[in-house]
Amino acid sequence: MKYYMAPMEGLTGYVYRNAYHKFFRPMDRYFTPFIANKKMSNGEIRDLLPEHNEGMHVVPQILTNRSEDFLAVAKEIAQYGYDTVNLNVGCPSGTVVAKERGAGLLAETEVLDRFLYEIFEGYAGKISIKTRIGMEDENEWQDILAVYEKYPLEELIIHPRVCKDFYKENPRMEAFSYAAEHSGHRLCYNGDLYIPSDVKNIAALFPQTNCVMIGRGLLKNPFLIEQCDIDLNGTEVVEHTEGVDMQQHKKRLYAFHQEILEGYMQIMSGDRNTLFRMKELWTYLGKSFTNPEKYLKKIKKAERIVVYQSVVDALFREQELLIEEFQ
Repeated sequence: MKYYMAPMEGLTGYVYRNAYHKFFRPMDRYFTPFIANKKMSNGEIRDLLPEHNEGMHVVPQILTNRSEDFLAVAKEIAQYGYDTVNLNVGCPSGTVVAKERGAGLLAETEVLDRFLYEIFEGYAGKISIKTRIGMEDENEWQDILAVYEKYPLEELIIHPRVCKDFYKENPRMEAFSYAAEHSGHRLCYNGDLYIPSDVKNIAALFPQTNCVMIGRGLLKNPFLIEQCDIDLNGTEVVEHTEGVDMQQHKKRLYAFHQEILEGYMQIMSGDRNTLFRMKELWTYLGKSFTNPEKYLKKIKKAERIVVYQSVVDALFREQELLIEEFQ
């Protein structure tokens, strides 16, 4: 099984990627948060610099509905040594969809088809797509997939929800099953992978699909990939938690946290900006501890790094680490 780190805005930039890659089982690919303009910002350039991504297979993601903008930013990305880009056709954010970008590109298959034709004609590198299965109804999926099948995608990453589902409804597995049966592309599954049994179920349901992309589940539990080792046929799961010294796991997670904090302190201006990023991370990471509520409230209120650090230290010292068992 191949594992991809999902792109999550404000969370999975190069500081987080490097810390994860250092302390946990490396991902097979790391996807960057999306680039939405025809010219990259200084922050987006820093995120892609080769010296900030050593030893990692990183794939930049682009979010646009204008072929000229896609080609301009893809050309700029290529200057940093990247020969593959990912097109975001899945973001369900209202502000993104209102501009007919992300999942908004799925509203009209003719528009999607013309856009893909133009970018594949104009770009010499490889293009993968991360997509949802429609705007309102999963019955849209067959026509959307038919458009994708016309182009030489490097890979098709499918989040089997429609745009209106956002992240609340259950993934529509019939739609992924349809793609597994009818698509000629290499497929990757994305959506609601939180514990090892979730990955095991995907491997069992779709043995021909040996790739998953994980976002929120990995932010909640960075040990997730280490908890299971699924062979290429999706038939064998090896448990790694048996006999594990949980205190050693806690020490590693603490070192991971400190690496991220120090990384942000080096590139952010002032405590406020650094803490904004760290507080976002704790909305997920806090779920990996017993009784985290009072600590998370204090973390949310912290305005100085020294105060924040004391709360985090207390949480690690006083609470136990939760690691989901295989189910």
